[in-house]
Amino acid sequence: MRTVLVVVHPEATHHVEGLVGGWYDSDLTAVGQRDAESAAVAVRNAIPGGALVDVFSSDLTRCRRTAEAIATPLGVKPSFDRRLREKSYGVAGGRPQSWLESRFITPPPTGERMLHDEGVDGAETKAAFAERIYAAMYDVLARPVQWQVIVTHGFALTYVVAAWIGMPVESLGYAHFRGGPGSITTLHEDDHFHNRSVMTLASTEHLRPA
Repeated sequence: MRTVLVVVHPEATHHVEGLVGGWYDSDLTAVGQRDAESAAVAVRNAIPGGALVDVFSSDLTRCRRTAEAIATPLGVKPSFDRRLREKSYGVAGGRPQSWLESRFITPPPTGERMLHDEGVDGAETKAAFAERIYAAMYDVLARPVQWQVIVTHGFALTYVVAAWIGMPVESLGYAHFRGGPGSITTLHEDDHFHNRSVMTLASTEHLRPA
């Protein structure tokens, strides 16, 4: 049996400042830090006492702080992996959203979508983004641990879930699993058939109202 809890980092400064996230290294807001603590309580309550636990996280500050809040009551040290970062938006990272929107070339409704050039210097294609998330997930799932926590970003959640259920990268052109700030997705693999389920997707029941 394996259960993986995927936590999307809570509210960060780039959210409230209207800036492009991506690899821009924003921090949690006060609300985000509060929600990280709420997520930590929910994760601690979900995992049996004494269970071995892995905590993996994007290395960006907003995820690091979330992972540290989660790992501390579990008595473990998080492992930080840049492959779990959000999609890179290249030179747009940290700029106003309006700057990106005025230049962004949306993918076509049909045809090649994973290798699409969005028109922003240095931005990752969806294919490159997915491939590095898949590589990180391969290493996470190679660990013989029954309980694991992954702290990542909203867009990255799609490829974490897709890797979990074994979707080929070339089939991801239209895939999207929405995960809001501070949400928790629960993934479970049974120990008989080894089927992998998405038990809950982007739950926010643990978060207090603003």
